[in-house]
Amino acid sequence: MNEAIHKRCLGLMSGTSLDGLDIIDCTITKDSAYRFSILNAKTYAYPESLRGSLKRSDQMSAQELIALDRSFGNHIAETMLLFCKEFDIEASQIDFAASHGHTVFHQPSNGFTLQIGSGANIAVRSGITTISDFRSSDVALGGQGAPLVPIGDELLFNEYDYCLNLGGFANISSKQSESRVAFDICPLNIPLNYFANKKGLPFDDGGQIAKSGTIHQSLLKKLDGLEFYKIHGSKSLGKEWLDETFWPLLSEYALTEEDFMATLIEHFTNQIARVVDDSNSSMLITGGGAYNRYLIDNLDDKTSLELVLPEPNIIEFKEALIFALLGFLRLEKSVNTLASVTGARVDSIGGAIYHN
Repeated sequence: MNEAIHKRCLGLMSGTSLDGLDIIDCTITKDSAYRFSILNAKTYAYPESLRGSLKRSDQMSAQELIALDRSFGNHIAETMLLFCKEFDIEASQIDFAASHGHTVFHQPSNGFTLQIGSGANIAVRSGITTISDFRSSDVALGGQGAPLVPIGDELLFNEYDYCLNLGGFANISSKQSESRVAFDICPLNIPLNYFANKKGLPFDDGGQIAKSGTIHQSLLKKLDGLEFYKIHGSKSLGKEWLDETFWPLLSEYALTEEDFMATLIEHFTNQIARVVDDSNSSMLITGGGAYNRYLIDNLDDKTSLELVLPEPNIIEFKEALIFALLGFLRLEKSVNTLASVTGARVDSIGGAIYHN
C-alpha cells in the first residue's frame, strides 16, 4: 500500500462577484482516497480602491494591467500573512498556497484567458511556495479553461449526484457514465448583486427583494431563449458574454429592481432545473447564492432532487478548498484538469509553481 501523502495548505479564491479574497487553511491527505479538513477560513473584503481597479482591469492599458498584476499579487501575499497572524499560523507550517487569481479576460474561443495576481510576487512576499495560473494549460490544449472545480467534486464530494455552485455564475458538475461532466449554466450573483447595489445593499439578503417583485414574462421568455442555453457540452461564461449579450437585453426593459430580480430568479432556476435529471437523488449546493432562500425554494419547487446545503465553511469556501486540492495535485504531478468538462484534447496538469 502506498504511503499516505499529507499537506497543509492555503487555498485562495477571488471570484467574479468581487466580494473579496477567500482564504482557507486546510489539510489534504491522499491514501486510499482523498480527504480534507478545514482548519480556518475567512473572507477579506477588498479595499475600495483595489476593488475599483479590479473592476476596470479589462479596460486598462497593457502597462497598467501588468502593474496591477504585480500589486495585486503583493496584496494577496499581505492578506495571507494577516490571515496567518490572525489564526496563529507560522508560514513554515504551510506547505504551499494555491491561488486562483482574479479573472480579467476569459476568451477560450480566441485561445486565451488571464487571471492576475502574480504568483511570483505572492511567493516572494509571503515566503510560501505558491501555485497559480491554473487555466492556461487547458486553454492551450483547446479547452475552455473552466470549470476547474469538478476534479474536487470527483475526489472530495462524489457522494452527491450533482454539485451546484451559485457564485457570480452558476455552474454544475455530475458523473455521467464513467466521466465527470460540468459546465457553466447561467449568470447568478453578478446581476443579482448589481440590482441590490442599486438599492444601496451589498446583496439581496435571503432573496427578500426578489420575492417582493413581479416576474416580467416578456423579459423571461427572451432570457430563457438566449443562444448560450442551446449549446450542449463544455461551455463557460465570462464578463464578455454579460457585456455583449446579457446586459444589452436587460437594458431593453425599464423595470424596478424588484421586478428585475424576481424575473432573474425565475430565469436562473428555470435554467438550473432544465439541466438536471430528477431520477438522480441529491444535489450539493454551495456559493453565496445558497443563502438566497427565495432562490432555493424556487428551485426546490422545480425539481424533486434532495437539495443539500452543507455547513457554512463548505458553502462559502468550497472553491478555495478545491483550489488547494488543485495545488496538491499539481505538486504530485497528478491530473487536476479534466478534458471531459473543459473540452480540451486531453486531461492536463495545470498551474505554475513559484518557490519562495
